[in-house]
Amino acid sequence: MPRELVHRVSVAEVLLTDVRSLGDGNFEAAGQWTRSHPTFPRGRGDRHHPLIILETLRQLGIYIPLRYYPVDPQAHFLIKNMSFAADPVAEPRVVDGATEVTCLVSVSEVRTDRSGALTGMRMCSRYLTGGRVFAIAEGSARIVDSARYAALRGTAALQLSDTAGASSRDPVDALTRPAPTGLDLASPLDVMLQQGREDRLALLVSPADMRHPFFFDHASDHVPGMALLEAARQAAALRTQGALLRPVSGRLRAQRFTELTPPAQVECVFRNRVCVFKLRQGGTATAAGVFRYS
Repeated sequence: MPRELVHRVSVAEVLLTDVRSLGDGNFEAAGQWTRSHPTFPRGRGDRHHPLIILETLRQLGIYIPLRYYPVDPQAHFLIKNMSFAADPVAEPRVVDGATEVTCLVSVSEVRTDRSGALTGMRMCSRYLTGGRVFAIAEGSARIVDSARYAALRGTAALQLSDTAGASSRDPVDALTRPAPTGLDLASPLDVMLQQGREDRLALLVSPADMRHPFFFDHASDHVPGMALLEAARQAAALRTQGALLRPVSGRLRAQRFTELTPPAQVECVFRNRVCVFKLRQGGTATAAGVFRYS
C-alpha cells in the first residue's frame, strides 16, 4: 500500500495491505496489526490498543477517496466525527507476528461540488478476523482543496515549519508530565499531557514528542484528531488512577481546529464506567467525546 495514499511518511505506520472495490460504495480491505507496533502496543493485556481501530478507519478514509473517487492528491481531509466499538470477547488476541484483519467498508452521504469533485463522505467499517466481526468504526470528513484549506486556516498554514512554536510548547516549571506506566504507555515520549503541580485539575494537551513517529508522522499546523483522542484516553486514565485504561468504545466530534498553542485543556466527567470529555482552548470548546469501558 503506497504510504502517500494514507498520508503517512513512514512505511511502518501503514496498516493497510490491500483494498478492492465491490461496487455501489462497498469495499473490502486487508490490514495487518503488528504486535510490536511502537505506538499501539498490547499494553498489560493480550489485546491490541483500541485506537488502532480508528487509525485503520482513518487510513481507509484517505485511501478510498484518493483511489476510487475524483479527489486531488493535494486535498486535505478534515475529520468531523469518528467512533468505534469493540467486542472484548470477540477481539483477536495478540499472537506472534501480526493479526490479519479484514475490513468490510461502506461509503455513504457522498457530497460533491459543481465540478463533481468529492467534498465529503461518511464511512463505516466492520472488522473481522477468522470470519468473525469483532469491531466497527464510523466517521465522516470534509475534503477541501489547498486553496480552501488555506482560507480556513488563515495565516496559520503559512507559519508552519518543522520547529514552529517549539519553544512555546516546552515544559515550564509550573507543569509536570505524568509517568507513562500509569497511562499504560511504553515510553515517556508517548505521553500527551502535562498537568499543574499545584492545580491538579489542569490537564493540558502537550505532547512530549512533537516529532512522534505516529501522532506527528508528518508536519501539521494543528493537533491531529488521533492525538486528541489519545490525550483524552490518557486524561481518563490519570483521573481514575489507572482504573480506566482501555475503552471498548468511544467517539469524537471535532467542532473546530485545535491549535498547537496555547495548549488545549482536557476536561473529564465520569459516571460509572463512562468518561465524557471535552477539549477547550482559550475558553472555546474545540472537540468533545465519550469513552466507555468494560
